[in-house]
Amino acid sequence: MQVVGYEPSGRGRTLLVSGDELERISLESGDELAYTLGERHCAGVLDGDGHRDCDRPSAPYCSFHTSTWVCARCTGTCLKDEMDCHEPHAVYLAAFAPDTFKVGVTKEWRLETRLREQGADRGVQIHSVPDGRIARELETDLATRPDLIDRVRTDAKLESLATEVDETAWEALLDEFEVLERHTLSYGLDLSSQPVRETLASGTVRGVKGRLLVLERAGTAYGVDMRDLVGYELADEADGSTSARRLQSSLGSFG
Repeated sequence: MQVVGYEPSGRGRTLLVSGDELERISLESGDELAYTLGERHCAGVLDGDGHRDCDRPSAPYCSFHTSTWVCARCTGTCLKDEMDCHEPHAVYLAAFAPDTFKVGVTKEWRLETRLREQGADRGVQIHSVPDGRIARELETDLATRPDLIDRVRTDAKLESLATEVDETAWEALLDEFEVLERHTLSYGLDLSSQPVRETLASGTVRGVKGRLLVLERAGTAYGVDMRDLVGYELADEADGSTSARRLQSSLGSFG
């Protein structure tokens, strides 16, 4: 079977795998994963509740199955043939521990879901506007501030997993805006040190924060970007498969 996607929120934290049919592997705290990674190739395309596979070697997707969401590049001038974002949108600020602060936009009803998808620790809505065009214009303007960014890289999110938000810096930023709604998000990871970044699918699930899956194995916590798993063929460790890679261990695992 092959990893063809992931769901960090919504119907549950899961890996999507395709074999004879599309299946969901649970990623709730305490769940056990016992898979080795095989060859990696294009993950094909999800089609409703099904999946169409592809054997082209490019991963996670080949050029035929790489999709670009044009709205992500929007700065207020619609890139579609016809603008279709005519519903209330939220402009929000998100905090990633300890002191990375991001501006973003989403449909107003999706605000908390969007914050969780990104793995934010805090979030506030600062504008409510009637459509996506106005929201993107506001976002583009705010992203020019030196204390705000519009994208947080995965490595920075990994580094933040065992730290706390600098509340003084966060509240100082919020003092400059009218806060319409606040969200404090918890992911139940309970980490005392930063996980080691690895690409693996074996261990005890500690939790999921955004698209980062935290697994514990042999006393070490590993942070896995689930996008890095997409395209890999999985085999059960019980089948006798073994990984040739040596995994880096944290210092804490040696007592």
